Amino acid sequence: MQHEPHPVVTRREGLWVAVLTAVFGLWLVLWALVVPAFQAPDEPAHFDAAVHVATGAGWPAPGALHVSNAVQAAQQEQAAGDASTWSTMSELLAAHPGDSTTVDQMTQHPPTAYAADALVLRALHYGSLRWDHALVALRLVDAVLVTPLALLAWAAVRRVTRSPRAALLAPLALFATPQLASIGASVTNDAPVLLLGGGVVWLAARLLTGDLRRRTLVALGVVTAALVWTKGTGLPAVPFTAVVVLVAGSGVLSIGRRLVRTLVVLGTTAVLGCWWWLHNLVTYHRLQPDGYAAIRPHADFPPGEHPTVLHFLDVSWGTVARTFWGSPGQRAQVSIGDLLTALLTIVAVLVVLLWAFRRPRVGADTRATAWCLAVFPSLLLVLQTASSARAYLDTTQVAGTQGRYVFPALLALLALSALAWRRIPRTAGGRRALATGIAVATPGVGLYGLAVVSSWFWNAARAPLTADGIARYEASGPVPFALVATIAVLVAVGLVASVTRVARTGPSGGAARHGRSAEV
Repeated sequence: MQHEPHPVVTRREGLWVAVLTAVFGLWLVLWALVVPAFQAPDEPAHFDAAVHVATGAGWPAPGALHVSNAVQAAQQEQAAGDASTWSTMSELLAAHPGDSTTVDQMTQHPPTAYAADALVLRALHYGSLRWDHALVALRLVDAVLVTPLALLAWAAVRRVTRSPRAALLAPLALFATPQLASIGASVTNDAPVLLLGGGVVWLAARLLTGDLRRRTLVALGVVTAALVWTKGTGLPAVPFTAVVVLVAGSGVLSIGRRLVRTLVVLGTTAVLGCWWWLHNLVTYHRLQPDGYAAIRPHADFPPGEHPTVLHFLDVSWGTVARTFWGSPGQRAQVSIGDLLTALLTIVAVLVVLLWAFRRPRVGADTRATAWCLAVFPSLLLVLQTASSARAYLDTTQVAGTQGRYVFPALLALLALSALAWRRIPRTAGGRRALATGIAVATPGVGLYGLAVVSSWFWNAARAPLTADGIARYEASGPVPFALVATIAVLVAVGLVASVTRVARTGPSGGAARHGRSAEV
């Protein structure tokens, strides 16, 4: 694999990357404050698991943890009145001791993310906090964890494409998935998965583009191990990294050396990251037991009915697409629209399939890199589909399908998209126009998603912002509305400035000039 020199990162480019990363962080904070408490996917269960660990309740077997009465009482308070009447965590735990009969499925996962959340709660003396403030504190910690994803997106795309302009587009593209913001700014074990998954893809991109140093190799093993320690959706990163290391350096390193390097990465990952999964195999004879097994037992199809492939694919893939782009809410009840979701999915998939794996007209051959990057999201989709199909046959329900389960490989999808889109236009003017269009459209989708969510939760789905909606937020929101408005203005200003900068950026990172050969 022959690699061309990578363009030097100028001070101006570094400044704009910092700006985009800060804007993305503020974007996540905005979502953390706008989405009502407990209205992110599985958030009551995630918050309850963190509270259980913080109170010293331990980490029982999958299906054996039950939602605490205190967390259920918090949900009842939320439904009953405005925030001025809500209790502190200590008051809830004292007035509502013990656990309910509702299963908290989160002990099917490693306790890593919840132990970290418990440390945060204890550091903040969570007992003295009103319960919604404790929840928002965990949301903000997750938002901080996910913020570097913008920096990693820029770095990964820059390595793969060698295009400063395409790299600056990468953080803006993250805004195109409102679901990412909803998940990344909630109480969830997906937040560290997003960061660590992004780190794995970035390190893989470095290896595939010529960084064959031992420290990069070891770092890939360590980050993959941390990802595996956090959630089962990180497990497909193990074969992905094996493929990457085996391919990286072909033509420079012998197959024997590449095999040894692959064993080093796999060994590092195994030594540091396999213990929870070995525990599951020894204790439960399964890699990941089902936390829902007690409430979703085996069931036979009614007489005259039988499983059908068309029904399974319609529900499974339809749900994956909808909850990948934008379907926030505890039960994914808010949607940016089936038509928009379908259009985004069709365009994104077709562009990648038709252009990402072609031999480029000029420059280094990126086909091997593209095929390696495709392994990670492909494995996640295949394994999710297989798991969902098994559940469908066992329980008659198409369950376990969520677009966020593909998010560990989000940066791989982003890099593939960057490779594909920049090959479509054939003229310098077309490339500038496409870059500007993407820079405008991607945050546009995100802002539309935020408007839909604001309208749904605070204004009876009538309009994003009215006096009644503001009054509802003042009564039940965690912070004054003026603070939310200030953050929204900062995000808008940052996006406008960033879009303008991308539109003016040439392929080398400087200002674009008419008549100059450029690439998106």
